[in-house]
Amino acid sequence: MSDELTCQASGIAGRVARVIAKTQHIPVESITIDSTFEQLKIDSLDGINILFAIEGEFDIDIPDDAARQIRSVREMVEGIEKLLAAKT
Repeated sequence: MSDELTCQASGIAGRVARVIAKTQHIPVESITIDSTFEQLKIDSLDGINILFAIEGEFDIDIPDDAARQIRSVREMVEGIEKLLAAKT
């Protein structure tokens, strides 16, 4: 499965892509697992809105220090996976 399909599929990557697409008003197809926030034209304020939406989507709390280090969809997915694993 290609990275593009990974983001459009179900699962964490797909859910993250849909949240980003909805908050940024961009097509979900334009988001891949390797997309950086810079490529997607996501600034710091947009990033905060996305983080709030992600926290709501996954019922998690993303620590501020970790949030500041996220620069790509892949990093976000990996961080969410760790938080979900720690929660169970």
